[in-house]
Amino acid sequence: MFFNKKKKNESDSFDLVKIAALLIHAAKIDEKYSMEEEEIIKKTLLNLGTNQNELETIINEAKQSEKNTNQILDFTKEIKRLQEKDKIKIIRSLWRIIYSNKDADIYETNLMRRLSGLLYIDSKTMGDIKEQIKKENL
Repeated sequence: MFFNKKKKNESDSFDLVKIAALLIHAAKIDEKYSMEEEEIIKKTLLNLGTNQNELETIINEAKQSEKNTNQILDFTKEIKRLQEKDKIKIIRSLWRIIYSNKDADIYETNLMRRLSGLLYIDSKTMGDIKEQIKKENL
């Protein structure tokens, strides 16, 4: 029993690194990575259950992971397995990152279109979240 619990926690940490890497990728895709975007990433990770003490380690590992790959499939494999409510939290955060500078460029919108399919999020849900976040940032 103890072994399984330890293994699950290691797996959770791995999932959080992949989630953070995807969020960082979205923040960097417009080549304007800001502290505001990093704060959104941190809040998202905390909201998903990251321990405050592990936050910086996860962020640093995620930055390295994002830097070393050019495939978003590496990040989305883990996210696909999450519950729908956690996927929606991640999608909301991705849109918050994108609209943190009040505008979405073609690379950001293309990323979100691809993620919609990869994470099995229907286009209506994706569009509704996008519009809600867009209005929050006006």
